Amino acid sequence: MRSQKISQGFAMTTAAAAAALLLTACGPSQPQSQTTTSPATGQASQSPSPTASTPPPASSAPATSTPASPAPGTTPAGAPALCKAAGLTAATDASGGGAAGSVYMKLNLTNKGSEPCILRGFPGVSLVAEAAGAPIGAPATRDDSAGVVDVLLAPGQTGTAVLRYTQAGNYMDCSLVDAAGYRVYPPEDTESLFIPQPTRACSNANITLLSIGAFQPV
Repeated sequence: MRSQKISQGFAMTTAAAAAALLLTACGPSQPQSQTTTSPATGQASQSPSPTASTPPPASSAPATSTPASPAPGTTPAGAPALCKAAGLTAATDASGGGAAGSVYMKLNLTNKGSEPCILRGFPGVSLVAEAAGAPIGAPATRDDSAGVVDVLLAPGQTGTAVLRYTQAGNYMDCSLVDAAGYRVYPPEDTESLFIPQPTRACSNANITLLSIGAFQPV
């Protein structure tokens, strides 16, 4: 009877030990350390691109040249030059009459040279105290009622422009002075001609007594 109890106790101990072992084996395992690998931050390698072929140059059309137009104030090559003061004579012709205190004159420039020349545009005109004196008052304003044309002057020929003189006495605030005549600059010239023609002028620069048109053929 006692041996039977011992056997049973031993069997129970063995069974308990086996159960303990089984529970240990089936229990949660210890966590393992993990290593995280960060993705590479560099540029991803790329496969070499195929070599681009250079397209053949496009055929270009032959260049064409357009003759340049002459610059303003110049004449084409081979054409007569612009008239200059040294080759001209100047005079006025008051046969144009007058109206409302104004006198209309023809300002005539005549080619005294041996070669033809061209008058183009407006002359500069001022009243002066003497042949070599300074201008008096305001210079002539331009009257563009007649268009600008090239006036070809053969030797001895004349071009004309309309010059208007307004009586100085018409202006109450005019500071009257005596003028000996007109200083005339041909178009695009820095030299001048003097026309002796005594008259009255205003020394006030804000009063304009003269107007001038563009040269026209006679």
